[in-house]
Amino acid sequence: MPEPAVPQRDTSPRSIRWPRAAVAGLLAAAMALGVGHLVAVLIDPMSSPFFVLGATMVDHTPHQLKDAAIRRFGSHDKQALFTAMAAVMALGASIVAVLERRRPLGSALLVALGGVTVAAALQRPTATPWFAVPTVAGVVSGIVVLRILVTGTPIHRSGSAVGVSRRRFLISAASVGALAAGAGGAGHILATRLRDIGVDRARFLLPAATPASPVSPQAQPRIDGLSSFITPDPRFYRVDTALQLPALSSADWRLRIHGMVDRTVELDFDRLRERSAVERVVTLTCVSNEVGGDLVGTARWLGYPLAELLAEAGPHPDADMLLSRSIDGFTAGTPLSAVTDGRDALLAVGMNGEPLPIEHGYPARLIVPGLYGYVSATKWVVDLEVTRFDRSSAYWTDRGWSARAPIKTASRIDVPRAFATVAAGDVLVAGVAWAQHRGIAQVEVQVDDGPWQAAELAAEYSIDTWRQWTWRWRAVTGTHTLRVRATDGTGAVQDQARTTPFPNGATGRHNRVVTVG
Repeated sequence: MPEPAVPQRDTSPRSIRWPRAAVAGLLAAAMALGVGHLVAVLIDPMSSPFFVLGATMVDHTPHQLKDAAIRRFGSHDKQALFTAMAAVMALGASIVAVLERRRPLGSALLVALGGVTVAAALQRPTATPWFAVPTVAGVVSGIVVLRILVTGTPIHRSGSAVGVSRRRFLISAASVGALAAGAGGAGHILATRLRDIGVDRARFLLPAATPASPVSPQAQPRIDGLSSFITPDPRFYRVDTALQLPALSSADWRLRIHGMVDRTVELDFDRLRERSAVERVVTLTCVSNEVGGDLVGTARWLGYPLAELLAEAGPHPDADMLLSRSIDGFTAGTPLSAVTDGRDALLAVGMNGEPLPIEHGYPARLIVPGLYGYVSATKWVVDLEVTRFDRSSAYWTDRGWSARAPIKTASRIDVPRAFATVAAGDVLVAGVAWAQHRGIAQVEVQVDDGPWQAAELAAEYSIDTWRQWTWRWRAVTGTHTLRVRATDGTGAVQDQARTTPFPNGATGRHNRVVTVG
């Protein structure tokens, strides 16, 4: 009788299960990003693969998604972007590792993704050939980690046993996790120390300047819930394309004025301080501000009249555009007439009595009253080119936004808050209205479908600032809709039609629903 067959041990290639593969993929991605971030410190922080991919996403995001993100997250849109990127990368890393289980398809996909990232890095406005190095280093380290965790060997050997014991996987995963965290942490610490300009800002001395006129009590009624006339720095909106704040010291800062001019002018702070500085109060508005939104604020800006700086260069008569450029490559196209027509356009170095906050453009930025920020308020500005609209374009105009963007008349109800419940009787309604460089002549409030009734305007500080208003309402029981509209200094009434911010600012009338009971 033949003896029963003895089961043979399976020595054929095996692959780890997909949950473990997913962990391996996450660790490989973490290592790739950590190493890339560390290497980028030695070249340029913006060459980090993470920031390259983030900036590329910002550059190519459809305006509908951009507006939705700003509407939902406001000044926290960048944190939302980073969170979304992390989620997508985690999913992609898991897929890469699953593909790697039997053949090096995951490694091949990593190489392909690395190639795309390198191409994106080399397209950044300030890129040099060295921008490719962090991504290459990151991809190589990621592939090594992926191979070790998935197959037990850093190279692919056809026909060799594939598989990693649970114990070995846990030890390797813990080691890789520590290394990835160490690389990323070291990169962050080094970048912070090398790029920290907080000390430079703390030592920066604002120039003596002709002060702005004080804001009278009549211009800023004290009402709980009403926006303060001067917006504190921490509450001032921030919307820009910088995923990492530029680190430009006052000693390294230079401004070049060139293009269609009689002579090129180059300025540093030593030369600037030879000129007279002024302080002006100006309200800024972001074009992405929705009806009733808070992407608007007023500050005391200290700086140098921009028209005087341009006059030294001698703009040619046929020039009609000022193309400003940030240290990070962002550009904005401003009508030259808006800088030279007598309005308080500034090269600003101070905000609310202090040097510019880093997130608001330290050490220097532009302020041009009456225009949305995307065509006028370049932060970290280092270059001014006098040119023409038919020869040059800027960052947002290349993406379909209007080349010329005067701020539209707008108004907002601050008090009572949305969906508030108030007692019947005398109710105070209050808010702000703005139409920079035209001024606000009248504000009216409507209850439900009733007649428009004139609100009381606070004193006007200037036509370049917003204006506060109040209205006394004899409220009766029930649910009511309050609406507001403003009339600017030219007599034009705020547009009723509701439109989105794209391509040159939202229109429509703000309303709030309140319950009286």
